[in-house]
Amino acid sequence: MSVSTGLISGIDYSTMITQLMQVEANPQSLLKNQLTATKSDATAYRAVNTRFETLRSAAAALTADTAWTAVKASSSNASVAASAGATAVGGSVTFTVKQLATAHSEISDQAWTGTDQAFGAGTFTFTPKGGTATAIAIPTTNAGGATLADAVAAINASDKGLTAAAVRVKDGEYRLQVTAKATGEKASFVVGDDTAWKTAVTGQDAKLTLGELALEVSSDTNTFTGLMADTSITVSKTGETATVGVTKDPSSVTTKVKALVDAANNMLQAVTDYTDPENDAALLKGDSTLRSLANKVLDVFSGGVGGVSASSLGVKLTRDGKLEFDSAAFTAKMASDPAAVKDLLTRKTIVSPGADLISGNADDVTSPLGFAAKLEALAKGASDTTTGSLVLLAKSQDALATDLQTRIDNWDTRLALRKSSLTAQFTAMEKALGTMQNQASWLSSQIAGLPSWSKSSK
Repeated sequence: MSVSTGLISGIDYSTMITQLMQVEANPQSLLKNQLTATKSDATAYRAVNTRFETLRSAAAALTADTAWTAVKASSSNASVAASAGATAVGGSVTFTVKQLATAHSEISDQAWTGTDQAFGAGTFTFTPKGGTATAIAIPTTNAGGATLADAVAAINASDKGLTAAAVRVKDGEYRLQVTAKATGEKASFVVGDDTAWKTAVTGQDAKLTLGELALEVSSDTNTFTGLMADTSITVSKTGETATVGVTKDPSSVTTKVKALVDAANNMLQAVTDYTDPENDAALLKGDSTLRSLANKVLDVFSGGVGGVSASSLGVKLTRDGKLEFDSAAFTAKMASDPAAVKDLLTRKTIVSPGADLISGNADDVTSPLGFAAKLEALAKGASDTTTGSLVLLAKSQDALATDLQTRIDNWDTRLALRKSSLTAQFTAMEKALGTMQNQASWLSSQIAGLPSWSKSSK
């Protein structure tokens, strides 16, 4: 039911009800504002948590044993690319590129005047090397049977490891060329009975010859992955001689320490931005949990390890609460005493031998002492997906938001009922006014109909 302007009273009920409902909805408006703020707080906690997770990952990258055994690959020839994996070992190999890998390709003897000409068969049959004859069906919508274009489309759409093209060799003459998707001898094939097709390219492996003994190494592709342990070598030009070496890569540790310092600074800046008491836009202004976590991170660096400060690794605290990293100082320290550097960053002490009561294995309970080890534990305590303090804070805001949304929804029902009640009341009032007006009109007409003698003289 709705009312607008009363016909009897002339009152603008619509505007009146709207204004009354605005007053009635004030508690709901407050809840909506609280909901917006709560969601913003949850988002802010998660934003800071992301920085802590980045800090944890950076610290974990340093505490892992693989960080201290990193190697890198190099090549003496620009046409040879090399990369080393985590388990690569030092060494070198010299070789000459004898040949590159190619993909086998066949071209038809048969020619067509156009791609819309009849292909001449409903299937394309080929035999892979060492395999059995395989047929590819050629679907078509052409009433006269499959066309050359249909054959090309069917081969390209199949999962048989081939590609096809209708090659225009001259005006009015097309031939079908079919090529293996993979390179190497094993991917070669013949078409049909191999009497009506010519080999355009013979599929071959890439080959290297090693040293003066000319030992030969083959690969299906131009990338060799087994020549050196966990090392990938890609060649691109025949006749080239190259030496690929795998050596230790101390610079990778420097890069990881810089990443750790950058992550710490990003986290500290985020905490400052979100908790700044002087900034009205700070969503978590004065949040004690965040300030405490930031101070603990700074304490890790200011406290030192076994009486050795972080400055010995090139890491310094600035007056404005940030960290500075001197890459050259760290590199020099790493070159002179890599064992000490590793110890300062990763040292842990065994608290208990764990369930097996044997110290020195994976189930030992340890306490972090090194800079990176402490930061990893601290950041994990904040960002752990189930027990992290920041994660729990964000989840508590989510729960509060859910409760607020429920209360807002309840208010929707309450306000709808209130509006309906007001509408009914004003409708009844307007109806009553109408009745009174009708009665007044009737009474006036009765009085006007009385004989003149019965009217009072003036």
